Amino acid sequence: MTAVAGVQAWRRQGERTLQSLKADARTGGPGRWRSWHPSLSAEAILLVASLYFTLVCNGPFWRALFAGHAAGETAASVGNLSYVIAVGVALTAVQFLLLAVLVNRWTLKPMLAVLVLVAVTSSHFSARYGVYMDPSMLRNAVATDVAEASELLSGHLLVQLALAGLPPLLLLQRVRVHRRPIGRALLIRFGTIVLAVLVGAGALGTMFKDFAGQMRGHKEVRYLVAPASAVYSFARVLTKDAQAGHGPRTPVGVDAHLGASWPQAKKPALFVIVVGETARAADWGLNPGVSRNTTPELAQRDVINFPQVSSCGTNTEVSVPCLFSPQGRRNYDEDAIRGSESLLHVLARAGLRVVWMDNQSGCKGVCDGLETVRPDPATLPALCNGEHCLDEALLRSAQGLLRDDKGNLVLVLHQLGNHGPAYFKRYPATFRQFTPACDSEDLSACTRETIANAYDNALRYTDHVLAGTIDWLGGMETDYDTALLYVSDHGESLGENGLFLHGMPYAIAPDEQTRVPMLMWFSQAYAQRTGLDLACLRKRSQTPVTHDNVFHTVLGLLDVDTTVRDKALDLSTPCQG
Repeated sequence: MTAVAGVQAWRRQGERTLQSLKADARTGGPGRWRSWHPSLSAEAILLVASLYFTLVCNGPFWRALFAGHAAGETAASVGNLSYVIAVGVALTAVQFLLLAVLVNRWTLKPMLAVLVLVAVTSSHFSARYGVYMDPSMLRNAVATDVAEASELLSGHLLVQLALAGLPPLLLLQRVRVHRRPIGRALLIRFGTIVLAVLVGAGALGTMFKDFAGQMRGHKEVRYLVAPASAVYSFARVLTKDAQAGHGPRTPVGVDAHLGASWPQAKKPALFVIVVGETARAADWGLNPGVSRNTTPELAQRDVINFPQVSSCGTNTEVSVPCLFSPQGRRNYDEDAIRGSESLLHVLARAGLRVVWMDNQSGCKGVCDGLETVRPDPATLPALCNGEHCLDEALLRSAQGLLRDDKGNLVLVLHQLGNHGPAYFKRYPATFRQFTPACDSEDLSACTRETIANAYDNALRYTDHVLAGTIDWLGGMETDYDTALLYVSDHGESLGENGLFLHGMPYAIAPDEQTRVPMLMWFSQAYAQRTGLDLACLRKRSQTPVTHDNVFHTVLGLLDVDTTVRDKALDLSTPCQG
């Protein structure tokens, strides 16, 4: 009976609204808009909003849904109008149900205004860059600094907000929410919720087999539903991060200590870990099959290049914590990784000084409680522009750091690297080698060729920074035994299959986002102190490796003994005497 009452109330409300609209139309004149304030029930407004989200803001979801069918999954249904209608009805009913549970008459307008902006914005990024609004992407967005976020505010986003977001916001501002006695309001709300459940269940029932089969095969598609996916992921990120913030991190490698090579060492060790940003193996000049020489300076150094390296994730928020954890991708557990100490804590526990030097948006928790430094723009005006510093600022700052300490040091340099979409801002003008290059933050304003040129110019600058770091370490050999490991956190799509940037769910991410460059360099003195056979390691580098190897390999290269070190994953173990 409550459902019937809800339907009757909707019908009466519709009749009143129609009469109101007719009356407004008769008044005419220039003041008609100013005097137009239709009175609608909260439920009617929520229904209109749900239809708006389904029909206007879910283009990426509909395209992904149809693409799955076109690939051969119950292909007979793709052209079936009843299937399309059933999915649309179910999606609308679910969104109405969620809104009806969460929104009341007083919070309706502000909450819907926010959701309209969220829906239009998430739809824009999903359509233009192929990103999915899953928790890792939302965590990445939350952790992005203002300068990085501003680079994504393109003209196309503003146009889409104006065309798709402004009209419903204006209508929402004009409409008046119809008031009812509290008892009647609760009864109608309950009735409409029941009705939404029945309608949604009925719609799902007509195409459940096809729809469920597609969702099982492509679970990531649910993260294209706007605005529900963004809201859900954001809430999950806040909940998990709040839980992770309570209590200390779980200790890792509590038995860590320096190994047998340390007492015989005549000089302190200087070990540099460079964490690259958004460098992809497909454009790394040292790799076989790459036609463009993006690494001419490293090619002149005695580096050991690893051409087959898979990342742990497709964005910084996933890859950096995973890279420095013992779990890795093979035993991936987000809660365990974020709630535990990292490789850097193990090294510090063994007695080494560890410093994280950051030129990006932080260490993502892996350096919590340890020494952290950022380049000082005031002292490096030629390398810093007020928004970002070029990566050479890391090397300049590191040189100043060493003058303060002459002991053993593990220095982590976190690069800005090839962070998109403003690739042209990642390198100085002297490295504008590949032309014409895209000089816009709005990638849609550029061709794929010019985007690739700008990206490769930035990669060429990374080559210069790494070569300069190696030269600096080589010049320190009289005072230190020196070594370097470079690895990028994830790759990047540059238009392949219509995808740009990064952050795709790992299960469906293309190789461009998961294959990354990695290399090592050792001074002869460092190789001798650790008994490292460089020819053996060079041969080992030609086999496939992953981010999972980094944690254990760094422990091996630094000769830190601990039960958490897995020698099967330590690339140096077979090559140490």
